[in-house]
Amino acid sequence: MRMFWKSLLLGCTCLFFADAGAVAGNRVDQILQRFELANLWRDHVMIVAHRAGGLRSAKAIYPENSLAALDASIADGAEMVEVDVRRSADGIFIVMHDSWLDRTTTCKGEVAPRTLAELRQCRLVVEGTGAATAEHVPTLAEFLMAAKGRILVNIDNKLDRQAFPEMVAVARGLGVAHQIVIKENLWNEQRLAGAQDMVRQLGGDVHFMPIIADDAVHEPAFAETVHSGLSSNAMELINWRNGADMLTPAGGPLFSNRMRAAAVRGNWHIWANTYAIVNKPGGFLSGGRGDELATLAGMPAESWGFWAERGATIIQTDEPGLAIEWLAANGYRIPYDGESDGPEETERTARIN
Repeated sequence: MRMFWKSLLLGCTCLFFADAGAVAGNRVDQILQRFELANLWRDHVMIVAHRAGGLRSAKAIYPENSLAALDASIADGAEMVEVDVRRSADGIFIVMHDSWLDRTTTCKGEVAPRTLAELRQCRLVVEGTGAATAEHVPTLAEFLMAAKGRILVNIDNKLDRQAFPEMVAVARGLGVAHQIVIKENLWNEQRLAGAQDMVRQLGGDVHFMPIIADDAVHEPAFAETVHSGLSSNAMELINWRNGADMLTPAGGPLFSNRMRAAAVRGNWHIWANTYAIVNKPGGFLSGGRGDELATLAGMPAESWGFWAERGATIIQTDEPGLAIEWLAANGYRIPYDGESDGPEETERTARIN
């Protein structure tokens, strides 16, 4: 009976697509169908590779925010990569998390005073090893072109809100605006109103996702207000963990039955984070149930499985390969059309000189 209703609903989606065959086209078409039609895919957990996904089995293999990490995450089967965007001194958007170069490149000093040509002299390093690779600091345009037709890109804007229209313009110029997801923290009506104004200015071909954290928002009602004002396809919910707290038993106030009901009514995805923050490991963004619990402690059911059981249909992780492998083996993933049984080979490796 369940498959009958799912088939019926899938048939109805033809009303929203000019060509039903397009859904089975390139990889991005299929991903977008699952992202935009959350209620049809609540039995599939999508994976977002944090900072493009540099870790494999708790070991840094690729430089974060690199084209090598992008290729590896695509090969793993991730649906989206998250990247951080800053600007060079001559106004070019670059993909870089820190405001300083010391941790992630062979250079030292601040990012902002350097031109793109100067930043090109910096090679990316594999975090924790200091090993330099052949990878250079990518521009946003380079990253988006490498992702075109292959994967969605979640932009973490490290600048101010006014930079969003320029970033979207870059994506539109490359024909990939439909592949990007921009996001912003919302915690009150004033922030919501500002986000609504921005989204109206950006136009309808870009996905916007609110971020709501339980240090400021304690009731699912605010999420419903946000969705009524923005009609987003996903909402990133954060369960903060105090350093001494035990593992969250239920996911905090935002991962509740009422929130799951709100997500179903609104047809949007619940997004959970399991990646670690530098110097704050142990699932700081996920009530203690982060990637370390899944990998180092060998308890993936208490991390990725826990959040999937609490309604998360998108999980952002530093471990895209392991997360996908475990979720697929335990019934939380549905293969895409034409998806092979094994992982594809990466196009690029992080070569250590």
